Amino acid sequence: MTDQKNIAFHDGHAIPQLGFGIWQIPQDETAAAVASAIKTGYRLIDGAFIYGNEAGLGEGLRSSGVPREEIFVTTKIWNRDQGRDKARASVERSLKRIGVDQLDLVLIHWPVPSQDLYIETWKAMIEMRNEGLMRSIGVSNFNADHLARLIAETGETPVLNQIEINPLLQQPDLRAVCDAHKIVTQAWTPLGNARSFEAKPIATAAARTGKSPAQVILRWHMQLGHAAIARSVNPGRQAENLNVFDFTLTDDEMKAIEGLDVGLRNGPDPSVFKMK
Repeated sequence: MTDQKNIAFHDGHAIPQLGFGIWQIPQDETAAAVASAIKTGYRLIDGAFIYGNEAGLGEGLRSSGVPREEIFVTTKIWNRDQGRDKARASVERSLKRIGVDQLDLVLIHWPVPSQDLYIETWKAMIEMRNEGLMRSIGVSNFNADHLARLIAETGETPVLNQIEINPLLQQPDLRAVCDAHKIVTQAWTPLGNARSFEAKPIATAAARTGKSPAQVILRWHMQLGHAAIARSVNPGRQAENLNVFDFTLTDDEMKAIEGLDVGLRNGPDPSVFKMK
């Protein structure tokens, strides 16, 4: 069930391919959900300051019984915390709330080009990484133009870009840009809020393999070679989501799922999103 691979970063570190996300999990349920996920076999926990449950992440991490060094922890700098001083304060706050000495990965949550602070924020993250506050630095929801500017103006390439990817929004051009720069692509909302569960390519593959539509879609992500973040507070569903490494989709099935792409977003457009 848990025989998954790690994906190498260009900085020498690596990240588990399939992780557990805590977005929209209430603070009072987060510790139990995280502990359950870790005991099930997840080794990547993806959080963010804006989720409001970092304390629960840390509690679940400690109560799981699994050593800290075996768990990969991600958090993110929220939009209103961009800028050199605010970014540092955000990271220090997350370290304290989670209760760890070092984060494995910190991301800029959104580029928010309208406030024009992501370059300054990125420079601050480089400083903090060099000081040891985190091992790796990356971005989330960055389009190709945001990535190009970031790299050109700082000379530092993110190790990862976490973006929305699911069968109805596959973003192949952006994934190709990430690949060209050796940036790991990581999918959020990888199941697309179940909007494609009944699509013929998904249903046909599920019938052939004896797997659920969710498992088929997560397996599709794994075979594309990028990382993904799944989420559930139900221990049985957590186990089901992780149980996607014992079967393979055929080339025809992969091609059929590729044909489902219609550019339908569940989340906002990164080029204009600026909620503080």
